[in-house]
Formats: sequence, structure tokens, C-alpha cells
Amino acid sequence: MAVPALPERYNVSTILDRNLEAGRGGKVAVRSGDREVTYEQLLADACAAGRAFRALGVGREQRILLVLDDTPAFPAAFLGAIRAGLVPVPLNPLFKPDDYHYLLADSDARAVVVDLDLLGKVREAVAARGDPVELITVGGAEGTHDFDELLVEHAGELDPAGSHRDDPAFWLYSSGSTGRPKGVVHLQHDLPYTCQTYGSDVLGIRSDDVCLSTTKQFHAYGLGNSLSFPYWVGATAVLLRGRAAPAAILDAVERHRPTLLFSVPTLYNAMLAAPAAAERDLSSVRLCVSAAESLPAEIWRRWHDTFGLTILDGIGSTEMLHIFCSNAATDLRPGSSGKPVPGYDLKLLDEELGLTPAGETGNLYVRGDSALAGYWRQHEKTKQTVLGDWVYTGDRYRQDDDGFWWHQGRVDDMLKVGGLWVSPVEMEQTLAEHPAVFECAVVQVLVDGLTRIKAVVVTEQPDPERLTPELQEWCKRRLQRYEYPHLVEYAKELPKTTTGKIQRYKLRDTAPGETPGPSPKEDVL
Repeated sequence: MAVPALPERYNVSTILDRNLEAGRGGKVAVRSGDREVTYEQLLADACAAGRAFRALGVGREQRILLVLDDTPAFPAAFLGAIRAGLVPVPLNPLFKPDDYHYLLADSDARAVVVDLDLLGKVREAVAARGDPVELITVGGAEGTHDFDELLVEHAGELDPAGSHRDDPAFWLYSSGSTGRPKGVVHLQHDLPYTCQTYGSDVLGIRSDDVCLSTTKQFHAYGLGNSLSFPYWVGATAVLLRGRAAPAAILDAVERHRPTLLFSVPTLYNAMLAAPAAAERDLSSVRLCVSAAESLPAEIWRRWHDTFGLTILDGIGSTEMLHIFCSNAATDLRPGSSGKPVPGYDLKLLDEELGLTPAGETGNLYVRGDSALAGYWRQHEKTKQTVLGDWVYTGDRYRQDDDGFWWHQGRVDDMLKVGGLWVSPVEMEQTLAEHPAVFECAVVQVLVDGLTRIKAVVVTEQPDPERLTPELQEWCKRRLQRYEYPHLVEYAKELPKTTTGKIQRYKLRDTAPGETPGPSPKEDVL
């Protein structure tokens, strides 16, 4: 792997300039609905946005929040802020006003760029904040600055701020399912590092690729898929606005003909279940990518059998910016997370920070140069997560004799029954192979103070309760005899985060008189 040789003074917004220097100014950088934006126009919009933010009084390394869906306004605002020496902070558009109020206070943001249909929530948060905050609306609204008008008013070249390659470039807030979100600080050199390690070395991304991601750009996974990876090589990104519904995704694939498709296990499964899925034309796609949680081998096989396409499953995190362990097209094991991406090292430690014996399950640590600089204003949490140049992921893993890494669940998700560790992930993958199971999740419950295993199953069976003994025996025959659900519940759907990850803590039940355990962390891609 050839890590990008960056000069000491480096500003990551120049990821756009390199395309003009390569003669790709007229190449389409972004497709969004019927709109196309070339690299030349996107650079001009980013320059104008940066000039506008400065004119509104946002100073060097001050934060500017982005509450935006996936449209061309996002890369213009994100890269424009970095170009001006500011720090953009993309946020989840589905947050509630109270969340935005907290994040305004935590970040000390001086401005917010927000889509018109999200303005009400942000205005409520700003009003509660009290301190002056500039509101910039994509779509225009009374009492706010119109983003498009600002681009026209402040059109012109903008030299990139003289940032150091180790200066802050942007923040990403973790999902915060076990408490308030944490501001993850990333540096100017982090994006190029992931572009080389994963984008080039694993995906082999090229200038003629077209990227389509169901995960939005406010998320670390989506930011790489739709912004940094395609812009690094001069490829085209297709941006999908609104909810990533299975039929809409398949429609977009047929319309925009992407060569790289990025999604999550839940949506791959949902697309397979969409009406007439097998008749859909996915022939333009050369590779599919999955992250956010482990992709069951059964979904991998069904996708491959239906469309003839390979999914590269991997693990990444907000803290590491993108995928650091992945399957590769030429080195793949369905159901596993693959092997370390070039440029990253992995190790397993026990609770006392000793090395885990070969073949056993341990806590996963990763190191690589895209790691977070720290959590904003959370010094103690940073010390708990960053140990020298290693980052604690909170995931339990084992490595097999062939070098493949197998996810065993989150640290808080691992079950210990009768003194034996049980992996909910392995049990979920086994249950998912049963023909009557559409989707499932495995969690622990307390019964009379003892840990028991519960599976929550989504099925179309008319009388699902009759399935329970069959599912229990199914697991016993395929796993260790103690690795089976003591209880099985049936649901119409599973609760998920906005990025499609199952929220297992919502499925945990507690027997009378018992106290619920802590909720699992949901910070992965």
C-alpha cells in the first residue's frame, strides 16, 4: 500500500482541485435526481460557500453544523467550510429538536446549514440555545440566509486555508445510543488515508466508476462512499434524497447504472424481499459493499444467487472513519469481516489487556492513521478508547486459522450462559438460514436472576408460535448444544437505527424485580 504523501500544509478540500488539474473539470461529480454537477461547478460552489461562511462571521476552526439530506448542497457546504478553515459537523437529519439543542451547545457552532423541510426542528433548537447562530437554509426561508443566493452573492475563487495536515478538518458525532452523542474529531489527512487504504487498495475504485450509497453522507460510511472515494479518483456519486426504501434503491440502480453499490445488511435483505426483485437489472454493478453490522452468510448467498453479485462485508467505525477490516474480491469468506485492510493492524486483548490466545474470542483493537484525534470535550472517554496508537472498538472478535476475522458481537451484546460465552451473531446467522425466518435478533434476558437467551424473529408464518421448538432444535444441531434460544418471540419488524442497524437493547426484556442491563453502543458504520 502506498500511503498518500501529503505536504505538511494540506487542506483536504483540494480533493476537488486535483480533478481539475487532471483535466476532469467537465466530468460529472454528482447526480441528484435530474440534476448533474460537474467537478468544475462543485469546486466553484465550495469556494462560494466558504467565502459566504467567512462573510457571516464564522472564524477559523469554528464549527458549522450541517443538517442536510444527500443533495449537491452537502459536498459544497462540507468542503467549502474546510476550504475556508472552518470545521463542518454533519448531523443526522432525523434528530429531534432536543438533540440539535444539545449539539449546538456542545459544539459551540456559529452557523447551521439546514434543508428547508428540517428548518422547524433546528429553529426550535436555536431558540432554546439563546446564543446567536446564523441560519442558512437550502431552499430559502424568511429570517434565514438562502444558501443558493449566498453562492451567487459570494461567487469567486477561494484559496484553501493554510491548514496543517494534522489540523482538525471535520467532526462526526457518534450515534449516542447509550448516552449523548460524542464529537469525533478527524484531521485533514484522515480522508486521503481511507481513500488509499480502502477505496483504492480494496475496492480498486476508478474514475469511470459510479457510486451509489444507501447510507447518507452525515455518516462516516456514507461520507466515504459518496464523497471522499469518488472525488479522490474523479468518479461520479449518485445521491439519493429521502428514505432509502428497497424499491426506490432498485429503481435508482436501474436508472443511474452504478458500478459500486454500498448498503447495509438490513437493506440487502429488504431488497431481496422486494416484489419481483429477481427481475431487477443490476447488471451495471461490479461490486457491492456492506458495513454497519455483520452480513449473515445466508444473505450473502441469496444476493449472489439472485443477482450474481459479490458483497464485500467489512467493519469500520466513526472513530476510524471508514472500513478497516474487509473481505476482498479475491480473498473472501461469507459471514466473516474479512482481513485487515492494508494500512491497518488488529489485535485481540482480554479484560486485563493481555493478548488473547490464538483462536479465542477477545476485545478488538485497531490502529491506522485515520483514527480520531479524540472526542471533543470528553477527555476521560478519549483515554478509555485511545490506548497509544490503538483504538478500542468495543467489538468482540475471533480470528480463524486462515486469517479471517469473525464478529462475535458487541462487548455489551456477548452472552455468558452457565459460564460459557455465547455469540448472538453466530446464533442470528444460524437462525437466518432457516427458510421460515426473514429477520431475527438475539439478546439476553434475566429470568429469576439468571441469564437466558431470547430470539426475536420476523416471519410470515401464519402460526409462528409452532416454530419455536423447530428453531431451537435447528440451532442445537448446527451450533454447540447450549447455543440455542431459550425463548422465542415473534414481531412484525425489528427496531433499527436510522442507518439500519438493529437496536438490540430495545428487545431486551426484564423479569419482574430485575434491573435492565446497559444498552449496547451503536457507533459502528
